[in-house]
Amino acid sequence: MVFELSSYKRGEDMADCIFCKIVNGDFNTKFIYEDEDAVVFNDINPKANIHMLVVPRIHVESLNECEDTELLGRLLNIVKKVTKQENIPSYRTVINTGRDAGQEVFHLHIHILSGDIKL
Repeated sequence: MVFELSSYKRGEDMADCIFCKIVNGDFNTKFIYEDEDAVVFNDINPKANIHMLVVPRIHVESLNECEDTELLGRLLNIVKKVTKQENIPSYRTVINTGRDAGQEVFHLHIHILSGDIKL
């Protein structure tokens, strides 16, 4: 089942979500990549030499709440684009889903890690 973007709360509606604020430009975060679907920026608490986050522009709490398989595919394609753009030939992707799995920000995001990874 594919949902229209309007089926999810957009970033501007999520006043308390730090990633929504970043997506909206509230912190002047430097984006490594951005398009109509997502933004990519460096993690402020890196767990590897390279630690970037792919964050969709729409607010979806976690992978469990995302029914939009097209969006999920586009997010993974962004991982490919960014790692190619940044000349990162090998990397790990991580999606933490739920507090017990280490999710700290409840806005779906994909971690891209490369180098000395300290999970």
